[in-house]
Amino acid sequence: MSAEDRYLDGDYLRNNPTWDVEDAPWKADLIFRMMEKHQLKPQTICEIGCGCGEILLQLQKKLPQSTHMSGYEISPQAIDLCKERANERLSFHLENYCDATDTDCDLILLIDVIEHLEDYYRFLRDIKDKSPYIILHIPLEMFVLAVLHQQFLLGQRRKVGHLHFFSRDLALQVLRDLGYEIIDFQYTPGYSLDRDFGLKDQLLKIPRALLFPIASGLTVRVFGGYSLLVLVRS
Repeated sequence: MSAEDRYLDGDYLRNNPTWDVEDAPWKADLIFRMMEKHQLKPQTICEIGCGCGEILLQLQKKLPQSTHMSGYEISPQAIDLCKERANERLSFHLENYCDATDTDCDLILLIDVIEHLEDYYRFLRDIKDKSPYIILHIPLEMFVLAVLHQQFLLGQRRKVGHLHFFSRDLALQVLRDLGYEIIDFQYTPGYSLDRDFGLKDQLLKIPRALLFPIASGLTVRVFGGYSLLVLVRS
């Protein structure tokens, strides 16, 4: 069985029935602010692994009407969720982006994607010439407490299909190894979203919030709860 099967047979949807639609406004705002900071004004945007399509819909509300967006997804269950979000400037495709034709665009979005892929090196090579800019959002799940308590990592593998786990430096080095120019990156506090992962997670919010302003890197490496938003030039 390949890693893709869980997205084709409905297994992922059974474990994640909302497809994280509740996080989409937050993620869309992060992307938009990164674009504004670097004065990116793409006319065409492609999101690979777009899930239910809500990030693109939320981002569309912030961008000019001249911006056209496309979402690519291999899961038929996710595409069913995308249909209600499609409009004349936002289209969705049940297709592997790497197999599609005429997919060049001004900006590619990879939002919580590469950790799901069996061969993310090959994937990042394959899309390198498709767009001058890529924005990635990468969970930083290789932290001290996760290594000490590996049920967390096993749980992420089982529930959400994460095959690879990253620290900040490892994620950035992978991109450099593949010849991407890192323009900017920032931590994003996913732990602060309104979720209930139990008492342990609630308790971890305290050191994360208190220590991050004075020692951001150390806080992320020890306590986790953050992802990395990265803008690269291909």
